[in-house]
Parts: sequence; structure tokens; C-alpha cells
Amino acid sequence: MKLDLSLYLVTDPGLCAERGLVETVVAAVRGGVTVVQLRDKHASDGEMIDQARRLKAALAGSGVPLIINDRLAVAVESGADGLHIGQGDGEVAAARAALGERALLGLSVQTLEQMARVDAERLDYLGLGPVFATPSKHDHAEPLGFDGLARLATASPLPAVAIGGLKAEHAAAVRQAGAQGLAVISAICGRPDPEAAARAIRGGR
Repeated sequence: MKLDLSLYLVTDPGLCAERGLVETVVAAVRGGVTVVQLRDKHASDGEMIDQARRLKAALAGSGVPLIINDRLAVAVESGADGLHIGQGDGEVAAARAALGERALLGLSVQTLEQMARVDAERLDYLGLGPVFATPSKHDHAEPLGFDGLARLATASPLPAVAIGGLKAEHAAAVRQAGAQGLAVISAICGRPDPEAAARAIRGGR
């Protein structure tokens, strides 16, 4: 599946609750979201597998891949298009072996030291951040700012998406820093009209 990191949506169960997870995602994809990551820190694996299967069915034919956050077993069992892991979420080699060659695999990178250890042969993309502090993750690393993002993007051997506190008004600065796109949560999930919010981030396209 083609990977376009332009606008990467990370779901939030609380922010999606009123409209519904699937409905929020479908609206956001209509507005221009190019990747969807299912993230739910509190759901059981079984609940996430069910969510992933419903999202996968809703995204069928859109060309937008469904990535699972952190949980390898959920990615494999649900038939999702890929997995995104953090620095402490298991080995890249083991994840690639379990997922197979066709699945997408992303890794979070916060420092140049971590970048130097990136297994570019087994990964498809990197998530760089946090650019800013974000309420969705309380144990995040020190925010990079755009200068720090640019240093990581320059050093990256793979396509990269910026993450962490990003809004529509940051899209141009993210691209100028060298990332291929930006990942957002509240900038879409927390808006009354996810389709319009996504379209605004994509610059009205």
C-alpha cells in the first residue's frame, strides 16, 4: 500500500466518542487524511481488534492505510495495514518478522542518538517528536521545536512524519523543517467537523 504521510490522523477514544470512532475517521479521510493510526491506551486487545476490523472495512477502497499503535498482536490479528511502535515497545526486527514484508512499520524517534540506531531496512517511516508538549501523552520526551525537528528530519534515512501538539497552522513549518507530513489528534478528533478540520490542514485541497 502506498504511504503518503501528508496528514496522519491518530485517534483518541475520548475525543472521538461523541461522533463515533468510525464516523470521525471516515469524515476525516473525506477531508484529506492520508494515514489513520488506531491508538487506545485503555482498550483491551480484543476491543482494539474489533475497532480495527470496523475501521479497516470503513477504509476499504480509500487507499488510506490503517496503522495500529504499539500492539503487535492487534495489528496481526485484525489484518491492519501496519504497526507503529515507540522506543520501548519491542524490537523492530521481531515486529517485522511477525508482520511480514508487506505491512507498514513505523518507529518513534526523539533524539539523534536514537536516529543513529534506526533499522532502516526493516522500517517504512519514522515519527519525529514531540514537536510541542501535548496533553495526550504525559511521559513524552523534551519537545523538539521546529529547529529540533529539522535536525532529526535531515538525519532521517526514511520518510518522516512530525508529531506532538501540532495544529493546522503548523503544516507549512513542518514541511519547511523537512518532514513529509504531520500527525494530529485533537486538531481533527477534537473538532466539531473532522472533514473540514482535515481539509483546513491540507490547505483547502
